[in-house]
Amino acid sequence: MAEEEVLPIPNLALAQDYFVLSSPSLAHLHENARKSLLEGIQADQMAPYYRIVTSASVLPLDQSLLERMEKENKEELEKIEERLEEAKKTEGETDIADALRARANYLTRIGDKDKAVEAQKLALEKTPGLGSRIDIVLSLIRIGFFFGDHEMITQYLTQAEELVEKGGDWDRRNRLKVYRGLHSLSIRQFKRGGELLLDALSTFTATELISYNDFVASTIIANVLTLSRPDLKKKLIIAPEVIQVLPELPTLADLMKNLYDSHYDKFFVALAALEQTHLKPSRILAPHARFYVREMRILAYNQLLESYRSLTLDSLARSFGVSIDFVDSELSRFIASGRLHCTIDKVNGVVETNRPSVKHAQYETVVRQGDILLNAVQRLSKVLY
Repeated sequence: MAEEEVLPIPNLALAQDYFVLSSPSLAHLHENARKSLLEGIQADQMAPYYRIVTSASVLPLDQSLLERMEKENKEELEKIEERLEEAKKTEGETDIADALRARANYLTRIGDKDKAVEAQKLALEKTPGLGSRIDIVLSLIRIGFFFGDHEMITQYLTQAEELVEKGGDWDRRNRLKVYRGLHSLSIRQFKRGGELLLDALSTFTATELISYNDFVASTIIANVLTLSRPDLKKKLIIAPEVIQVLPELPTLADLMKNLYDSHYDKFFVALAALEQTHLKPSRILAPHARFYVREMRILAYNQLLESYRSLTLDSLARSFGVSIDFVDSELSRFIASGRLHCTIDKVNGVVETNRPSVKHAQYETVVRQGDILLNAVQRLSKVLY
């Protein structure tokens, strides 16, 4: 097996299909997901994973299909075991390590989590080359992604980072950025995740983890929330890698362009569409859909309000293509939570900004730090005297 070969196992598209079929709210996507999941399971002879999805009633059980796949799994594993035993008798450490990796990769391919993890760990222990060891750890991370095991992902991301620091090559360093970035999005760290994905945009090769289009979509989703307007244009809107894919991602194109061009009514329409097409159907982003939509609305409100000292509720509502009652209710909620620095004069129907000055914020910081220093000096004085 070539050291640089990265196998797309387990097939993470199937985990996405499983998520869709497990979500009643995504019923309109069930037919395609059901077909894709069954075809993928059959293609990789995934008897152990088929047991999981049928026991959860995601797919109906076809006993004859299960028996055929189990027979195929048994025969293939027996061949691999024979190869391993032969390597132990007549070959060197490298051939033994290759056989161990072949067994681990087959168990990973068919979705037998516990045995795959055990086999990958044994292969890791016996494999000498640093590059191959990194590849094994990346496989363990993908197993974690496939089964939604965040503890496992975190554990092996840390191990992968340690191995890469010891001398990982350029390609594996860049792959790891994508792994780390995707995990950051899954735990709602959009800023850090966006930075990592953006850094890998021009060097992306991690197709074993995520398709290129989905990678670019994830990069846009994370960074449109966290980048400043100048950086949004410089790093995303005019980036060749993004421009190349945007025709296939029309909702994201509308979201970016209309936010940057301050077409807030069209931005709100694109944001609503994004929630339905990219956030809720994604097993990575679905848990954060409401959070993301809220933060994007706050971002848009702040972007408009920072250009004015005051404006009428009517003009604000028209800018966003919503009713006065809606914008009044939403602004009130965000003001109360400290997310918008403005006040609403309901008598005159006016919104007035009251952003804290930079100097005042700096003064508050100095006073706060001074109090901390004085308290520390007083405690030290008590100790000395």
